[in-house]
Amino acid sequence: MNREELKEYLKHREPMLLLDSVDLETQTDNDGNEVLYSYGSYLVRGDEFFLQGHFPDYPVVPGVIICEIMAQSCALLLGEEIKTKLTFYTGIDNVRFKGQVRPGDVIKTKSYIVDRRKSLIFVRAEATVNGKVCCKGDLSFALI
Repeated sequence: MNREELKEYLKHREPMLLLDSVDLETQTDNDGNEVLYSYGSYLVRGDEFFLQGHFPDYPVVPGVIICEIMAQSCALLLGEEIKTKLTFYTGIDNVRFKGQVRPGDVIKTKSYIVDRRKSLIFVRAEATVNGKVCCKGDLSFALI
């Protein structure tokens, strides 16, 4: 899905739509179960609002923005269901930041659903730049 197609699913709009594309892919895990993965991509252009003061002479994407990019990618795992609902964070657990993200970097996300309890969704996600993990953790959100 490209940016315009993502708008059919996500309620986010500029400047908070933080994905350029998302692809969904089903893979078989070690136990033989089919698992749906979301692969997102975002190019840090350098003119984003969150870079203006973080930091003026050395722009770095804030960790919370990287988490938001991962979360937006995760929401696409729910497909048609999110077209009529909003997604709200309910938790950010075990998050680790492993590297800086700077203008010109392409953030790639990978996520999958770990558990679901009615309208609560639990996912595992990671973000990489040039194949190196820059952030990973467990996210949860509610469908409202």
